[in-house]
Amino acid sequence: MLTRRIIPCLDVLDGRVVKGRKFKNLTDVGDALEFAARYSAEGADELVVLDISATLEGRKPFYGLVEQIAAKIAIPLTVGGGIRTLEEILMLLRLGADKVSLNTILTENIDILARAADKVGSQALVAAIDAQRSGSGWIIKTKSGTHETEISALVWAEEVERRGAGELLVTSIDRDGMKDGYDNELLSQLASRVRVPIIASGGAGTREHILDALKIGRADAVLAASVFHFQEIRIAELKTFLSSNGIYIRTT
Repeated sequence: MLTRRIIPCLDVLDGRVVKGRKFKNLTDVGDALEFAARYSAEGADELVVLDISATLEGRKPFYGLVEQIAAKIAIPLTVGGGIRTLEEILMLLRLGADKVSLNTILTENIDILARAADKVGSQALVAAIDAQRSGSGWIIKTKSGTHETEISALVWAEEVERRGAGELLVTSIDRDGMKDGYDNELLSQLASRVRVPIIASGGAGTREHILDALKIGRADAVLAASVFHFQEIRIAELKTFLSSNGIYIRTT
């Protein structure tokens, strides 16, 4: 039985952690290095750090911040934002990241997955899927949610898995920051189609929402931001709650 994971996420803009709703109305909530150190000490299983403006601004990945964060934490680190080349993937891993999260570039150059998997292994490659409800299904958006595609999120998940992604980071744009629960319908449909682990993102408001994502949505890991940032949910207490509800999880 695989251990389920609890993963805080830092959305970073100009070195600061921000939070919004449905990828909009961003507000500053604190220093990235301070948050990273806190989550490592509090017993988070992993940390995801995303530069949310790098792709839109055509910038390189935030190498300096990645190196600083990696030096401060003792848990696995996933980083994303602005990654366009195999060389950038390799550089981020050399600087201390354990995995890289790829999103927009995959719709432009899907071959980068296979090339990167040959070099670093699929376990280091996370395909980020930002999904929005469209009719009876979901489509993906890219460029920090600003660019709409006609690509089915379910079909895309199968494609990126086939090309070499070792994990999926699935964010419901509709539920991002709303605190009314994850899109468990989307998650469960994806879980029935792919074999790689799925990280649920978008919608955490209560401990029960996280439990539902793991049980009903069949996610392998749960990512959240503001409920952890503002300590509305504390990681150690969450793990105790999940364990008492039959979820196999690494306790702190």
